[in-house]
Amino acid sequence: MEKYLQSQQLFGMSFKMSIWFEPTTIEIISERSKNSMADFLGIKFTEITANSITAIMPVSDKIKQPIGIVHGGANVVLAETIASTAANYVIDLKKYFAVGLEINANHLRQVREGVITAITMPIHLGGKTQVWSVDIFDDKGNKTCISRMTACIVERK
Repeated sequence: MEKYLQSQQLFGMSFKMSIWFEPTTIEIISERSKNSMADFLGIKFTEITANSITAIMPVSDKIKQPIGIVHGGANVVLAETIASTAANYVIDLKKYFAVGLEINANHLRQVREGVITAITMPIHLGGKTQVWSVDIFDDKGNKTCISRMTACIVERK
């Protein structure tokens, strides 16, 4: 996971800098996902680093196409779930919220069983929009899907 951490230099010293607005935990993120599509599909958040979030989703019949492989839409649900979750944790949730504006996905390899793992990291963190990359892997470590999601930052009224 070390390759996903930002390393910053200041006065010749290296330190890791977090992108999250406030410190958060897997438990906090997981609680927010209860009774949602993520919960229904079995998506579980497993790791938070200084600039990434990781989640897993079991490959079950409910996320497969009739031919027995993971449905592309299930990959997109996983990608948007993890990217929009991350988007909301880099902003002040008392003043703003982030919603998906656009998402795309390239399905690279079929998956028939096991667990798929998604890792999201920011590409752009702006005041009005954010862009997140999501890489999805099978349980052998093969990249099965790449996705990019743009989030719109909305002011609470």
